[in-house]
Amino acid sequence: MATRIPSLNWLRVFEAAARTESFSRAAAQLNMSAAAVSQQVKALETQLGTPLFRRHAHSVTLTEAGRAYLPSVQQSLLMLETATTGLFGETREQRLYVQSVLLFAHGVLAAGLPDFHASYPQINLSLTTGNVISDFANRFTDLQVVFGNPSLFGTEGDELLREHLYPVAPPDVAAQINQPQDLLRFTLIEVSTHRASWPHLFEALRLPAGQARYFFADNSIMAAELSASGGGIALARTPASDRIMSLSGLVPCLDGVTVPGQEAYHLIYQSHAALRPSARAFRDWIMDYSAAVQTL
Repeated sequence: MATRIPSLNWLRVFEAAARTESFSRAAAQLNMSAAAVSQQVKALETQLGTPLFRRHAHSVTLTEAGRAYLPSVQQSLLMLETATTGLFGETREQRLYVQSVLLFAHGVLAAGLPDFHASYPQINLSLTTGNVISDFANRFTDLQVVFGNPSLFGTEGDELLREHLYPVAPPDVAAQINQPQDLLRFTLIEVSTHRASWPHLFEALRLPAGQARYFFADNSIMAAELSASGGGIALARTPASDRIMSLSGLVPCLDGVTVPGQEAYHLIYQSHAALRPSARAFRDWIMDYSAAVQTL
C-alpha cells in the first residue's frame, strides 16, 4: 500500500511558499529556482489530491485546504528541527513563528524588529497579524501578542504594554473642539473590538454618551484612515496607535485630555518551560523593548 506521507522536501517548499506567498521568494530562501518550487508544490498537490495554492500573476495564496494544512506542517517541521538540535547541537538557522494584534505589530513591533534581527541573525522570524479572538485560535505559533483578557488566548504570558485614550482628528476638525461637549457635534469612529472606547472616555469626561453618533470600524488603523478622510473623530490608543495617527495626519482634539485604558497587550505562550531557544530569545527581547516603549 502506497504511503500518504509526503516528501519532507515537498513540505519544506510548501511551508516556505505559504509563508512568503510567492514561489520566487520561497525559491530565494531555499536556494532553489522558482520553477523547481512550483514543480515540488505541484507534486505535493498531486499526491494529496487537492490544490493547496491559488496561482496569481506575481503571488500565490493558500486555498482552504492549504490554510488547514499549514499549521500541522509548520509544527511538524519545528518538532523535527527541535529534536535534531537536541541530539546533534544547534542548527545554523532557527525558525520562530509569532502572531500579533495588528495595531501592536504596526505601531510598536515593526520599528523594533530590525534591532531584533541584528541581535539574533540566526533566527528566521515569521510574523502574522490578527484582529479578533478567532484569528488567534487553532493556529500554530510559538508566541502571540494579544490585547485584552490573556486567559482567552493561552495558558501563560507576560504583560507588555498598557494604553491611554484621547480623541484625534484632522487639524481643521480638531480646531473646532474647544471643550469636551464639542465632540458630540461630530461622528465618532468606534472600534468595535475594544472594550474601552468612547463610552469609557465619556465616563471620564462626564459626558452624556447617549447623544453620540457612531460609525463602527473593526480596527484602529481603519479608524484613523476614516478620520483622515473626513469620516469623523477617532480615538488614539497611545503608544500602539502613535505611528498610524502620525501617518494619517491626525492631531489631538483636546490638549491634555487622556484616559487610561482598561486592558493591556500581553505576550502569550502555552508553557514558559517548553519555549524553544528562539522563542525564549524573542520573549526576553520584547519584554525589554516594550518596557522602553512604555517609558517614552
